[in-house]
Amino acid sequence: MSSDEGDQAELEEKTRLINQVLELQHTLEDLSSRVDAVKEENLKLKSENQVLGQYIENLMSASSVFQTTETKGK
Repeated sequence: MSSDEGDQAELEEKTRLINQVLELQHTLEDLSSRVDAVKEENLKLKSENQVLGQYIENLMSASSVFQTTETKGK
């Protein structure tokens, strides 16, 4: 193998590695964006869940079905 062939092979290997690193960087950026989106959705759902929980609690406290009676069947 001549020096030129060795240099060419080394250059091709470096190019391949650079492309691989760039691809991994893009993948990491995509994953980070996805994580951020999921976190945001999770916060939104938690907030909605709290609102629904409060709403159900209010309905239960207003309904006679869920009220405890102190003296039943005297």
